[in-house]
Amino acid sequence: MTVVHSYRQPGTVLTDHRFSVPLDHACPDGERIELYGREVVATGKDPESLPWLLYLEGLLYLEGGPGFGARRFVGRQAWLERALQDYRVLLLDQRGTGRSTPVNRQTLPLRGTPAQQADHLAHFRADSIVRDAEAIRPGLTGGAPWTVLGQSFGGFCAVRYLSSAPEGLTAALITGGLPSLTATADEVYRAAFPRIESKNRAHYARYPMDAERARRIAAHLAERPAELPGGHVLTVEAFQSLGILLGGGDGSHQLHYLLEDAFVPTPAGPALSDAFLEGARALLSFAGHPLYALVHEAIYAQDPAAPTAWAAERVRADHPRFDARKALAGDEPLLFTGETIHPWHFTTDPALAPLRETADLLAARTGWQPLYDPERLAANEVPVAAAVYHDDMYVDTADSLRTARAVRGLRTWVTDEFEHDGLRAGGPRVLDRLLALVHDDA
Repeated sequence: MTVVHSYRQPGTVLTDHRFSVPLDHACPDGERIELYGREVVATGKDPESLPWLLYLEGLLYLEGGPGFGARRFVGRQAWLERALQDYRVLLLDQRGTGRSTPVNRQTLPLRGTPAQQADHLAHFRADSIVRDAEAIRPGLTGGAPWTVLGQSFGGFCAVRYLSSAPEGLTAALITGGLPSLTATADEVYRAAFPRIESKNRAHYARYPMDAERARRIAAHLAERPAELPGGHVLTVEAFQSLGILLGGGDGSHQLHYLLEDAFVPTPAGPALSDAFLEGARALLSFAGHPLYALVHEAIYAQDPAAPTAWAAERVRADHPRFDARKALAGDEPLLFTGETIHPWHFTTDPALAPLRETADLLAARTGWQPLYDPERLAANEVPVAAAVYHDDMYVDTADSLRTARAVRGLRTWVTDEFEHDGLRAGGPRVLDRLLALVHDDA
């Protein structure tokens, strides 16, 4: 462990840490990679007197999933205000994200061929992330266990932690991230598409004028896909993927405001506005999180004999209402998609295009090992509390509740007050409720 810098923000003292860990924890003497973590302590508190809280994140603002570095807070924003009352917090950039030996179109070619790149990416699932946490914990805590807070995919990591190294934990707090212990990628998406359709219908009920706007934009793109600065291509399918907004607390409103400014008059007739195209590009680009697209389906792979094989694309074919061209030929509203990754992502996004062959190889890969241990979870002794969002678009509520029943002692807070981003939207209150649950104060 190396302490790089220490500095201040309003109400906090921050310390940058760097750690060296094995790329493959099964080969501890092999290649090593660097991890980055930002320690946060409230001003005026003695860090040595505080227990540690490790934060593992999927993206809070829109959705969940692997591939995102920890949020860059300023001061005591959101849930951090509550955490700093009791803890010394480590905001960890998970391997391959942020400042932790980043994985992207610029760095992956250093690994060699697409096949070698795919082999490299096989080490970026929850099992490796938990091994990283256990590797760095003794140097930070002196060997003491710590509390983990897992948002979205971070919750998947927390359940893996409970399955493989519960001795490293004093408690686990999970928000919007209780995974199915056994579901395949196909099963995950078969459950997801009906939830996504429900979110679409709720959006159009709130903003009925958006049904015609979305059809008009889709019809325009079906004839003339838009080429954006930097090489991004806005196709009908890419436009539909703006539905990823619909799982956030204010996502429906954001989508509405984006659609209402879509067209401007020009001498050649109505055209998609620069403002709309730039807004869509900013929401759809994977430049800041390519690992999300590359390993998203692999986080559900647990059958050594079965590849994920572009599960979302195959399952979508069983839901013809999501076919934009069929919708345009009839009078059904255009349906947006959600947290799904498709082969066309690797042709329309310049941040992903050079990695298409690597992505195909990952989709065809077998040998994935189970991530969770039901027997160990059934005997769990670590206090666990989880916020389960009643209408979560990204993580199936029924799966989450089945897992909650399978983990001994896990206490749930099931609420429809928040969407998947509840930790951001209601941060201090959400974290306070979970802490009360694990401390038996609620």
